Amino acid sequence: MTNGAGGATTATSSEVLEVQLPQLKVARRRVERVGLAYYSARRQQLAPGGVERSESDEKLEGAGEEVDISFLKSLDPKEWKDQDHYSVLGLGKLRFEASDDDIRRAYRRMVLLHHPDKRKAKGEEVIQDDDYFTCITKAYEILGTPKARRGYDSVDPEFDDSLPSQNDIDSDYFAVFNKFFTLNGRWSEKAQVPIFGEVDAKRDEVERFYNFWYDFKSWREFSYLDEEDKEKGQDRDERRWIEKENKAARIKRKKEEMTRIRSLVDLAYNNDKRIQRFKQEEKDRKAAAKRAKMDAAQAQKAEQERAVREAALAKEKADKAEQKRIEQIRIEREQQKKVLKKERKILRDKVKDCKYYAKNDKDQLKHMEGTEKICETFNLTELQALNKAMETKGRESFVAALHTAEQKIQAELDEINQTQQKQKASAAVPPKGIKEVKKGELWSNENVQLLIKAVNLFPAGTAQRWDVIATFINQHSPANSSSGLLVNARDVLNKAKALQNTDHSKSTLKSQANDGAFASFEKSKREVQTSNDITLGEDTPAQASKENVNVKQNGVDHKVNNQQAKQNGNGEGAAPAAEPAPAAPTTNGTGGGGGAGGAASKTWTKEEQALLEQAIKTYPTTTPDRWDRIASCIPNRSKKDCLRRVKELVELVNSKKEAQAAVK
Repeated sequence: MTNGAGGATTATSSEVLEVQLPQLKVARRRVERVGLAYYSARRQQLAPGGVERSESDEKLEGAGEEVDISFLKSLDPKEWKDQDHYSVLGLGKLRFEASDDDIRRAYRRMVLLHHPDKRKAKGEEVIQDDDYFTCITKAYEILGTPKARRGYDSVDPEFDDSLPSQNDIDSDYFAVFNKFFTLNGRWSEKAQVPIFGEVDAKRDEVERFYNFWYDFKSWREFSYLDEEDKEKGQDRDERRWIEKENKAARIKRKKEEMTRIRSLVDLAYNNDKRIQRFKQEEKDRKAAAKRAKMDAAQAQKAEQERAVREAALAKEKADKAEQKRIEQIRIEREQQKKVLKKERKILRDKVKDCKYYAKNDKDQLKHMEGTEKICETFNLTELQALNKAMETKGRESFVAALHTAEQKIQAELDEINQTQQKQKASAAVPPKGIKEVKKGELWSNENVQLLIKAVNLFPAGTAQRWDVIATFINQHSPANSSSGLLVNARDVLNKAKALQNTDHSKSTLKSQANDGAFASFEKSKREVQTSNDITLGEDTPAQASKENVNVKQNGVDHKVNNQQAKQNGNGEGAAPAAEPAPAAPTTNGTGGGGGAGGAASKTWTKEEQALLEQAIKTYPTTTPDRWDRIASCIPNRSKKDCLRRVKELVELVNSKKEAQAAVK
């Protein structure tokens, strides 16, 4: 339309209104159709079949996606599970890339074209129960439901589950595996799937790619291939059984799928030239580092050897210098000795020529001795000065020198005496914190008796014998416990040696021990028989020290071995048992003569001890009236005597064990 007056041209279209004015600047804007113009444009956009067109329709038409009617009529509704649902809806090329909107529009188009009512209106014969439209409906039910579509996509018949052959890999490695990893990347649970890359890919990219695929998580599941539908089960048990069978089949197929993915990744990794190059680079790097380390070690070793050589040379040089210095000193000393010897000879000759400046024979002898004193006490300088002075003054210089020599000798003697006195004084003062103990207080009569008993209890050969004996004495001596005075192994050893000494003139310890033992014996008023008994008799201690007593009480054997102590390889003194010990062996620190009730009992002889041992073995603990029968086997012994004897022996053995355990 042209307006001649204004020279303006107005052009109209269905979408844009453009006004052109030669001298005016106008803005362009989009004009939306309304009313009849909208409906008219809408009708122009519809397809010939009356279906609204969209971008998806254009995409399908561009791909040539048309469904052949003969293909649809060949479908069997009963075999719907084996059909290609994407091809039924005309999405055979898009397949899993088709969106939900594409599926919905494709289904609407198929409904408008193939609905039974539409076909009946055109005069086509339709079989209601065996019509292919059922397959179209079933395809939309599966693809239109996300869960069902996921199951169908997992078993897409168009997907290639095979692995590349070795010929394909050798021909074009990167192209082949880029294709296969791209196809299988659709199953990844993660959205970002790394690409396979090319030959020039960096090492971190390649490692990230293989780490991703070796830890690959697939969403692929195989529920679409379930042989039975659990909803068809008649009861709950049957449905559970169907679900169990289906689950086992899915797990098996899932394992096979993961094995296939792992095989694909291993195949790519083993044939990847990049991995081989990286390994070679790593190997070369380690070899270079190893060589550098070895070179550094060799350099360090060479440096150490050089330092050692230099130190050896320096030491050799220092040793030579030291030897030279020592030799120089030796030469100087030799020279001084020669000069000193010469001066002494000059002094002796002068004094001798002057007859020792003596007025009589007594003075001559004294001056002769004085001459030697002067030679020994005077140094070289003093001797030279004396020889020079004697040339002018003579006797006066000699007498003064003699007096000086005597003073020097006296000063040296005084210094030596003072040093010895200081040493004696320091040795006499006991160190701080140590209490001085008198031997008389440490070894009382009771401790001596315990020592005699302990030496018999613990014969030579006992492990840590003197420590055990010292512990035994400390445990059983009330005086030591109350006063805090404890004996040690050295004290015990010294006391035992003193008691063993046969020279009574040098030591009165034996006589004191015997007197104390006899006093105790008289006080206890016991009859002691001279026999080979375990008790140390007054007259036969050597026999008593060799006695072995075996006691069995309640089925347990106890052996009390009393033998004479012998001096071992370490120079340990023998037991005091070599001397008479008038007291019987004590039990728990008390004399064996005084029983628990305080009454005196007759000493057990060797024959009675043997009968007691045999009776204890003959009558075990299960025997009724055991101790009555044991007492009947021993003449002149009662049941009470037998029990008391066994109790004493058991206590003796137990005390011995306690002393040994305390040392350990």
